[in-house]
Amino acid sequence: MLPCMRRAVVAAALVLAGCAQVVPVNTPTAVPTATATPVPTAATPANVLDSLRVIPRPRSVDYQREAFGPAWEDVDNNGCNTRDDILARDVDKTQKYAMRKQGSCDHDMISGTWHDPYTGETLTFTDLKDVAQAQAIQIEHIVALSVAWRYGANEWDYEKRVQFANDPDNLQAAGAQANTEKAGADAAAWRPKKPYQCDFATRYVAVKAKWDLAVDNSEKAALAEMLETC
Repeated sequence: MLPCMRRAVVAAALVLAGCAQVVPVNTPTAVPTATATPVPTAATPANVLDSLRVIPRPRSVDYQREAFGPAWEDVDNNGCNTRDDILARDVDKTQKYAMRKQGSCDHDMISGTWHDPYTGETLTFTDLKDVAQAQAIQIEHIVALSVAWRYGANEWDYEKRVQFANDPDNLQAAGAQANTEKAGADAAAWRPKKPYQCDFATRYVAVKAKWDLAVDNSEKAALAEMLETC
């Protein structure tokens, strides 16, 4: 069947399915709009790291979460907030999962399995409308908002900070414990377990480059060490 015909058939099937039902496993609606942008193949992570501006390690300046807007916004206007987008993007699609249409959002997650990128732990939830389960799977900023603030975001306007706080390239679903342990630490103060350091450092430097955020010498050295595990 031609690609356009396949899309037409899928679209028709979705319309007939209705909006109130839970979406079954592995349906096309599970594909989220949020996508992570990889580092260009022409630029290695080490080259990206070397391209970052280096500044003296900044002292803590007045930072408040509110400077980056409320959590979470719908910055891409797809009807779902950023938490919905990232949960749908990062869910293990080889395992059973379910989502539903809620309001204008067509991928409100109900259940599924996620893999903590910092510990490798497998996290399975059967009812994300249960508060305890919802709190156990969190959306983590790879470059923490307070880190971004110290390394340049304090000079941005409010709208740019809101965009950064909801940038899917800087977000991933993670377990509550790892997210809490990392908190607002930068790469010089915290790193994941060794098997996950390559991916973490690669994404970290890509985000800093994308948003023109500086590093200091200790942070750069820590990132370089982690990239050596790649």
